Amino acid sequence: MSKRDFYEVLGVQKGADDAALKSAYRKLAMQHHPDRNPGNAEAEARFKEINEAYDTLKDGQKRAAYDRFGHAAFENGGGRGGPGGFGPEFTSSMSDIFDDIFGDFMGGGRGRGGGGGAAKLRGSDLRYNLEISLEESFEGRTVEIDVPTLVGCTTCDGSGAKPGTGTHTCRQCNGHGKVRAAQGFFTIERTCPVCQGRGQMMDQPCTDCGGQGRRQENRKLSVDIPKGIEDGTRIRLANEGEAGLRGGPPGDLYIFISIRPHDLFQRDAADLYARVPIAMTTAALGGEFEVPTLDGARAKVKVAAGTQPGQRVRLKGKGMPVLRSKDVGDLYVQLDIETPQALSRRQRELLEEFAKLETEENSPTSGGFFTKLKKMFEA
Repeated sequence: MSKRDFYEVLGVQKGADDAALKSAYRKLAMQHHPDRNPGNAEAEARFKEINEAYDTLKDGQKRAAYDRFGHAAFENGGGRGGPGGFGPEFTSSMSDIFDDIFGDFMGGGRGRGGGGGAAKLRGSDLRYNLEISLEESFEGRTVEIDVPTLVGCTTCDGSGAKPGTGTHTCRQCNGHGKVRAAQGFFTIERTCPVCQGRGQMMDQPCTDCGGQGRRQENRKLSVDIPKGIEDGTRIRLANEGEAGLRGGPPGDLYIFISIRPHDLFQRDAADLYARVPIAMTTAALGGEFEVPTLDGARAKVKVAAGTQPGQRVRLKGKGMPVLRSKDVGDLYVQLDIETPQALSRRQRELLEEFAKLETEENSPTSGGFFTKLKKMFEA
């Protein structure tokens, strides 16, 4: 029985483009797939016929030969048969069934080389650890960094080919980027080991980059550090990572920010905390002192008479700026009261005299505590 015209099998005109071929194939293949027609010999035969037609017409070289010589172009192309009556025209297309029918539902299919062009490999993302001071986080600034990376080769413009030379179709995979081996009913498909899936081979590789289209270089970049940035923040610089292989798109650069510990301040979000020791007499009698702030100025801290250890004084608006906001946090000064040491004889005499005059009203917390304790012992 003579074979039908492949264009007739798919129901398309002879000049149909690739999109029309693929659309017709997908519709017919899903309609006549054996899984949808179990035990239907006619559907099985039609499915094989559809796959044979599409397998020929989707390939530019095969299609050109078919258009010129018809079926005679492939009469000496290989044996028939196989397990269950499925010949090479069926098994060679099994991968296409999944690629072409289900590929769009699985993220666009598995890109091939050859007629469609091999997918260009995206460059790797890079990480750069940047340590800044709390003052730099407060003020914001532009930092220059030196990043070792792979950049596009300027000699070959990233193509990997020596200037003045071209490319040729890989003879191993005939431009498909993949090779197949039939094992009974199944077909194993893998990346072409010769062209690494590109489908094309360079006539001569670029001598400066060894055919990779990229080379090692240290790049100087400017990074804008916004006001109020916090420890652990990640800044993404799009397309500043490694250049892609042979003209592929670059990856991204991620700047991970860490803030050095400060000698005076500890940070919690937008608020700052500082511990300041004060003399016992200042805590008892009251007073004031100044602390530096991150904007380079000084802030006055008033100590109320009778201040207790650990009390905090809030300085509104003296903390950190809130990232991408006009709000500003506060500064909390914790007062640590220092007990006097190395007393002189006169100082000791004065403290002993004060102790004789001290009442529970002078130290209500400790006085009340020991009063309760005394009652517990007497009970």
